[in-house]
Amino acid sequence: MKAVAVSLLCKSYADNAAVEDLSFSVETGEILGLIGPNGAGKSSTIKMILDFMKPDAGEVQVFGHRIGEADKNRLGYLPEEKGLYRKFAALDLIVYLATLKGMGAAAAAQQAEVLLRRTGMYESRKLKIKQMSKGMGQMIQFIVTIVHDPELLILDEPFSGLDPVNTELMKTMIGELRDAGKAIILSTHQMNQVEELCDRVLMIDHGQAVLYGDLQEIRASFRKNSVRVAVEGELGDLAGVVESKAGKETVELMLEAGTTPQDVLDRLRERGVTVNRFEAATPSLNQIFLSIAGASHE
Repeated sequence: MKAVAVSLLCKSYADNAAVEDLSFSVETGEILGLIGPNGAGKSSTIKMILDFMKPDAGEVQVFGHRIGEADKNRLGYLPEEKGLYRKFAALDLIVYLATLKGMGAAAAAQQAEVLLRRTGMYESRKLKIKQMSKGMGQMIQFIVTIVHDPELLILDEPFSGLDPVNTELMKTMIGELRDAGKAIILSTHQMNQVEELCDRVLMIDHGQAVLYGDLQEIRASFRKNSVRVAVEGELGDLAGVVESKAGKETVELMLEAGTTPQDVLDRLRERGVTVNRFEAATPSLNQIFLSIAGASHE
């Protein structure tokens, strides 16, 4: 089931097109990574999905229809710009905001306690938000986002301010939510987190989709005709290899047209070379992002 279906979405401010003919979908039980340079149109897209503002053209469907007020309790939104009430104690704030999403106070308090313990924030439950560090506040914001068990989550820079331990904890919890059937849109500039968590990727630039699809298929489509190897001893000259580049741990071998990675591996084995590492040189998502975003901004 499509939790979100966006079709030919358009939004302009004065004469500037923020979003132009954008189409994509988010399935239940998947994480879609929403990436793009600053000013690309990500925030406008999120606001239209949430019905914070209306599109000039196109359509957004949530749970199979245009979003209504009743649907908003089925959503959880963690904004990049945080807006927690700073004079509230953490537990009181979580319970209060959960009741605004339709939960009973007793159920909200019970679930808040579960999540506070899970995130290591239980001992800080009586602290006011203004007394908390940025990372602690971020964890409370995350709890607020998920406490009412939403079916669709939109997370904008969720790892901001978190130390490595809490980053890993939040990543684990996001993965569990996906496995429980939640649909998740994850917007972040941290490409390594997108690679670890996301099933599909949508890259927006100048309001348009410039990259969209399965993450592994996208990486494979940008693969160069080269391999990275680590061997014991000298590689020497290899037929079909036109250039080699030494890296910190591996050597990248550029292959001539018609030479396959398997050909190179076979030739190394024929020589009796001990191969400790051998892999197709698939670029990281960050490298792909830089190549696309850099080219469009030249």
